[in-house]
Amino acid sequence: MGDMGAGTQMLVLFGVLLVIRVPVAFALGLSALYAMWVMGFGLDLVGDLIASGIAKFSLLAVPFFILAGILMGTAGMADRMIRFFRVAVGGLPGGMGVVGVVVALFWGAVSGSGPASVAAIGPMIVRGMADDGYPRPFAAALVCTGAALSIVIPPSIGLVIYGVIAEISIGSLFIAAILPGLLMGAMMLLALPFVARDRAARKSSALHAMAPMPYADQTRGRQLWLSFRDAGWGLLTPVVILGGIYLGVFTPTEAAVVAVVYAIFVGTAIYRTLSPRLLFDALTDAARSSAVVMMVVTFASLFGWVVTVDDLVGTYSEGLLSVSDAPWVILLVMAVILLIAGMFMDAITIMFISLPIFLPVVRELQWDPIWFGVFLMITLAIGLFTPPVGINLFVAANITGLSLERIAAAAVPFLLTSALGLMAVALWPEVTQYLLIWMR
Repeated sequence: MGDMGAGTQMLVLFGVLLVIRVPVAFALGLSALYAMWVMGFGLDLVGDLIASGIAKFSLLAVPFFILAGILMGTAGMADRMIRFFRVAVGGLPGGMGVVGVVVALFWGAVSGSGPASVAAIGPMIVRGMADDGYPRPFAAALVCTGAALSIVIPPSIGLVIYGVIAEISIGSLFIAAILPGLLMGAMMLLALPFVARDRAARKSSALHAMAPMPYADQTRGRQLWLSFRDAGWGLLTPVVILGGIYLGVFTPTEAAVVAVVYAIFVGTAIYRTLSPRLLFDALTDAARSSAVVMMVVTFASLFGWVVTVDDLVGTYSEGLLSVSDAPWVILLVMAVILLIAGMFMDAITIMFISLPIFLPVVRELQWDPIWFGVFLMITLAIGLFTPPVGINLFVAANITGLSLERIAAAAVPFLLTSALGLMAVALWPEVTQYLLIWMR
């Protein structure tokens, strides 16, 4: 690698480390340290660079949103939401498939994390859809796809990271992502009618297939009211979080803390399902998950510093701009790069590596950075359920006992509908602006 620049050597080494299955965080750190050594920088810089890379107030939202999602799942909010949506939309054509999509979207507005959403709602949705006549691999694929939209639908950890890197308003990103997130959910529904199901052979419908509700003998109207009453506190969660942000009561970072306090209050005082032991377990799980994310952020900041110092930003940004005079071609190239990267890396790593190169192009072409952030999140969301390293697929395989290959094959219809949604947002940037304009 002697003829290559230090930055290019770093990228090659990073790829090699990924191939030999070194964890992403350590691959980032080791390749960055190697590049610094080649460039002649003392390793005494490392501590300062890492500290400056993660000493950002907005990043506090990441561990708190992770904790809030885990607490809400532990407190039983997911069960109550599924129960409510079973009553509300379970009787529509598509039955539990529609319920699965709606719950996945709604839970995405609660947890902000794709893998956490799969773990929280996956078992119940897959069981209910299987009892309603859907193949279990397809049900697992639906959960993977819906949960992937957690990084699109606010509050999104991905949007927080993007806002930090791009230095733009996280609150505006949250508002802009609402309609595209709903659009992607609507696209998911297109796949349901094409799945062969023998529902007539099933004697139990989706409404009764899962654990019986304590009010199953009531009239439908009464069931709807009782299920809404049980789920109301969970359903209010996005209203509390997003409403507070949009009304200026608190910032997105403070909203993450509010979400944690709200989850603890509901779990202990309202549902009374959150015992001290469960609270401790939730804190432990959140600390573990947050540590993984923050390690990636930590070493990615070091990686990004080398990219900047070695002028890879200028080199590759100019290369992108020289691909074509047509902006849509450049956007297509970016999307392909992100989709391929999403097959092998997590979303946060991809953002820290690609955005220093992409953002100068966005500014040069005078694209709206808020729209681009939403477009980026949708593209990365597709990577969460794309093999070979789609993390949602691994979580779904773990909770269902199905092979990753079967779930990945069943996810093909959702890949196609998600691609349609991505194209719609690319061709219709205004969809990210309507709510921002309305709220001004």
